[in-house]
Amino acid sequence: MVCVLLLVLLIVSAVYALKTEHKKLLKKAYPLGYSDIVTKESSANGLEPALVYSVIRAESNFNPDAKSAAGAIGLMQITPDTFEWLQTKLKPEKEYTESDLYNPSVNIKYGCKFLSILLGKYSSRRTALCAYNAGIGTVNSWLSDPSVSTDGKNLTNIPYKETKNYALSVENNYNQYNELYDFG
Repeated sequence: MVCVLLLVLLIVSAVYALKTEHKKLLKKAYPLGYSDIVTKESSANGLEPALVYSVIRAESNFNPDAKSAAGAIGLMQITPDTFEWLQTKLKPEKEYTESDLYNPSVNIKYGCKFLSILLGKYSSRRTALCAYNAGIGTVNSWLSDPSVSTDGKNLTNIPYKETKNYALSVENNYNQYNELYDFG
């Protein structure tokens, strides 16, 4: 009987140790990089930090020097045209240049602003994420197409595979961040 109890204790200890190591590995895969900036800008824009981290992970995997083939720059992968438009919304004291998008503070500030605008414009997070990836004009045209949106507000079918995968990736990241960390 004592041997059985010892065996059960050893198994329970091993399972606990494996779960702890697994969680440590997951936290390395889902880091909280640039946490001071993310906390500040997510709060200023009424966003959940988990969503901001999820977008950064999907867009650049926390590489501030990332640049896409489409010309999107930095942690949150903002295009220069979108950046220029966002500056008219935030009316900064100084006008930033395209190279400022490599600065994590600037990039996260404007990425959070853009995400906030999209979440206010669209009735679902998934639709807003599609607009972040494919553009507002593209998503608006999808919403007016009955084969893509049955209600004109939500996307029932995402025509671009890249955008569909992007939205799914951000949602998966979001779920993982909320499972790993306490943002409350």
